[in-house]
Amino acid sequence: EDDVVSTDFVGDSRSSIFDAKAGIALSKNFVKLVSWYDNEWGYSSRVIDLICHMASVA
Repeated sequence: EDDVVSTDFVGDSRSSIFDAKAGIALSKNFVKLVSWYDNEWGYSSRVIDLICHMASVA
C-alpha cells in the first residue's frame, strides 16, 4: 500500500485523519503525530454542523 499524500483527502469532510504510519517516536516520552485534512472542506463541514446545532437549540 502506498503512503498517503495531501491530495488523497481533497473533499474529505472529517476534521482530520490520523496517519499512524507517519508518526514517529522522537524519544521515550515524546511522539510526533501526523494528521491530514482538507482545510476548506473540513472547516465548511464544521460550520454547517455548528449552524445545525445552533438552529436546534434556538
